[in-house]
Amino acid sequence: MEREDWDSRWRERGFHCEDDPDELLEAEVGGLDPGCALDLGCGAGRASIWLARRGWRVTGVDFSGVALDLARASGADVDWVLADLNEYEPEPGAFDLVLVLYIHLPAAGRQALLARATVALAPAGTLLLVGHDVTNVDTGAPGPSNPDVLYTPGLVESELTGLDVAKAERRRDGEAIDTLVVARRR
Repeated sequence: MEREDWDSRWRERGFHCEDDPDELLEAEVGGLDPGCALDLGCGAGRASIWLARRGWRVTGVDFSGVALDLARASGADVDWVLADLNEYEPEPGAFDLVLVLYIHLPAAGRQALLARATVALAPAGTLLLVGHDVTNVDTGAPGPSNPDVLYTPGLVESELTGLDVAKAERRRDGEAIDTLVVARRR
């Protein structure tokens, strides 16, 4: 989808993400000591806000100005960055945590994004990736229906170079089945 399409979607949806803490974040990164976090494709900032309120110094990046305006309205202390993830170059080795949540790109874009996310990790930093799994195709579950932009645990694991994968699995989130990967820089 193009930037204008996402801006339109965010105008229609409004700020719907601030109400409850995200159970997935609590389960997967709640035990980490706060440090610097990078939330790639942050949308209206639910994960960024959650982290900031727990003491993290967060950079949230998205290419929808409407989504970032909604995120800013939360008042959370986050560095909001308007940028296209296909071009955004995070500072190498600067982040203790990098989030890649529900970003669905074709193979080349996904591989490039994961490479940049890996480079952004500090030593012993953690990468958390969650996205709709390819098993959702034709199930009626929400999310993309193009298998070329969906994940499998093995696919993501094979594309992470220089990281130790701590977890690579499928998980059910309501109707949808997601791929969940947690990896750490050596």
